[in-house]
Amino acid sequence: MIDKKIIEEHNLTLEEYEKIVELIGRAPNITELGIFSLMWSEHCSYKSSKIHLKKFPVTGKNVIQGPGENAGVIDIGDGLAAVFKIESHNHPSYIEPYQGAATGIGGILRDIFTMGARPIALLDSLRFGPLSKPKNKSIMEGVVSGIAGYGNSIGVPTVGGDIYFNNCYSLNPLVNVFALGIAEKDKIFYAKAEGIGNPVLYVGSKTGRDGIHGATMASAEFDQDSEKKRPNVQVGDPFKEKLLVEACLEVMAKNIIVGIQDMGAAGLTCSTTEMAANSGAGIEINLDLVPQREEGMTPYEMMLSESQERMLIVAKKDKIKEVQQIFLKWDLDAVIIGHVTEGGRLKVKFEGETVVDLPVDAIINLCPVYERESKVPSYLKSETIAKPLPSPKNYNKTLLKLLSSATIAEKEWVYRQYDHTVQVNTAFLPGADASVLRIKNTKKALALTLDGNSLYSYLDPRTGGKIAVAEACRNLACVGAKPVGVTNCLNLGNPEKPEIMWQFKEVVEGVAQACRAFNIPVTGGNVSFYNDTEAISIYPSPVLGVVGIVDDVSKAVSPGFKKEGDSVILLGENKEELGGSEYLKCVFNMEKGIPPQIDLQEEKKIQEFCLEAISLSLIESAHDVSEGGLSISVAECSLLSPQRIGFCLDLQDDIHRDALLFGETQSRIVVSCSNQKSKKLLDRAKKRKVKATILGKTGGDRIIISHCGKKIIDIPVNEAYNTWKEAIPDIFRIK
Repeated sequence: MIDKKIIEEHNLTLEEYEKIVELIGRAPNITELGIFSLMWSEHCSYKSSKIHLKKFPVTGKNVIQGPGENAGVIDIGDGLAAVFKIESHNHPSYIEPYQGAATGIGGILRDIFTMGARPIALLDSLRFGPLSKPKNKSIMEGVVSGIAGYGNSIGVPTVGGDIYFNNCYSLNPLVNVFALGIAEKDKIFYAKAEGIGNPVLYVGSKTGRDGIHGATMASAEFDQDSEKKRPNVQVGDPFKEKLLVEACLEVMAKNIIVGIQDMGAAGLTCSTTEMAANSGAGIEINLDLVPQREEGMTPYEMMLSESQERMLIVAKKDKIKEVQQIFLKWDLDAVIIGHVTEGGRLKVKFEGETVVDLPVDAIINLCPVYERESKVPSYLKSETIAKPLPSPKNYNKTLLKLLSSATIAEKEWVYRQYDHTVQVNTAFLPGADASVLRIKNTKKALALTLDGNSLYSYLDPRTGGKIAVAEACRNLACVGAKPVGVTNCLNLGNPEKPEIMWQFKEVVEGVAQACRAFNIPVTGGNVSFYNDTEAISIYPSPVLGVVGIVDDVSKAVSPGFKKEGDSVILLGENKEELGGSEYLKCVFNMEKGIPPQIDLQEEKKIQEFCLEAISLSLIESAHDVSEGGLSISVAECSLLSPQRIGFCLDLQDDIHRDALLFGETQSRIVVSCSNQKSKKLLDRAKKRKVKATILGKTGGDRIIISHCGKKIIDIPVNEAYNTWKEAIPDIFRIK
């Protein structure tokens, strides 16, 4: 008997339950209710976000596959395609940090090779609470270990990402994982169940009780009892997944299967229903045939389990034995559990009885879609800066304080735990503005980056969305890559709260505007709502993963200064903007103000000029100005220099020194070039109507910055380097 309590336990409303009854013409049994609870969850159905996501541009001349499949696909030339996607694994990573992060890696990799692409890169965007709190340290240690343990074992390099720290993530860490693979563009595979009578094969690991209700868990707020949800977290096996990668790619290469789908969130439920819905067909399976690693599993448990490293394949009738032999060679199960049917229904049998008989359309396409109430958050009225702030008495100390902040400080203490050179495609080691991966047998490379400043999005969500796209594209421009596609992960609180829904709508509008301005399609992504614990929501946190093409990898540029005596030039303009800056946060413990504004057309013009200068080999290094402002950006150019080359600058702008040094005005790039090429660069900038200013010269072993002839910063490079390098928690130090 399904009562109100059972309905609530499945995270469904009474109205949703009544709609289920109406759609199927009767009351569902408990297994059928479980199926609807998963597929109608926010995590799987996007019922609160779907109508707003339509604002994104999703088409373009290079788009082979946009939103709606396991991953997006972009034509990169030479008969090849880039297959990429970003996903969140936030709630599981709070409950069980190691396995939450590890299975996040496993899941996103399956999204890639399911499309027929070999995964070649991983990036991760991480958000944690302050590491001064032991719980946050423990969560971060587990997450980083989980990413390393899975990615390193499976042999896919983790080549980049970003990490931010803020109190709002103390109870809600964010673990967003991006993966990219390469495939032949005419050999892409899709999640389809075509060919009536074609066999449906279960391949990979055996099914257990781990991960049951994982998708439902990700669609609800947490409370003090969240630790009890530990059984909802899946357990991953990277060595099994490695075998699965090779077996799946082999059957795809032989063209002996019709369709393939990962058993990710919602397990057997999502793979059967989504494949059937994509083809207008039905599927019938027999749970007695499903490989199991635990005894006495019920139909409910088998259909809802999210055990890892499993796939569903629809094979060609005459190729069944060949498919099974390939999986047997890789020591994996490949069991026929059903077949494709007419009629558009999911039928599930168990011990001779039909335990599920549902219209696929009701599960996938007729989920309720909500246009939730939204209103401007009341907190915005109190986030302005009431009075002028005192300028620092010692700019040396201020610069060092910023260099030691957890967000800005050197991140080798994280990425040294990752294998970032396996597969030997990595052109730039972590630390550059964007990751750069060679495309074998061509002179091209792919550049990848993840970006998103949540404080900007908290103070002004639309501007935060715009800047997330713009900064990601700017990072690509700094290495010499033109953006061709974007995937996004939008992390917010409970969408049933009107203020959170307003944040979401504004972020989406900002991201959409910027993508249109840069003419880059959104090929897919993820919305992660309900990042609330004990009624406390995270800041709106859009994370943008942008992919770009470097036409000639030999011309790619890194951020570190290369030679002494080079000119240091700023592309863009310094402005009086301090709101939402790392400076205010670190020095005044203040997260307020109007964040930096952005002119998307000006931003695009500066990026295109940087790309042109790199293509003409006019510049030696390039680094964008972001958290910490101009002084941090130039200092990082020195600290990232192989020789740790110092510099001497004299800034002439008529603005307050704190804004000049630490303001985070957008659309700025610091470049260096030889004296012989500086005139060519400046002349070309003038023709392109791009502001370019010589700030000073590289050289020596000190960081020296003057303002209108008055020296205000003078620090030995080694002191700055040690401060930046050693600002790490003890748990991550090499013993």
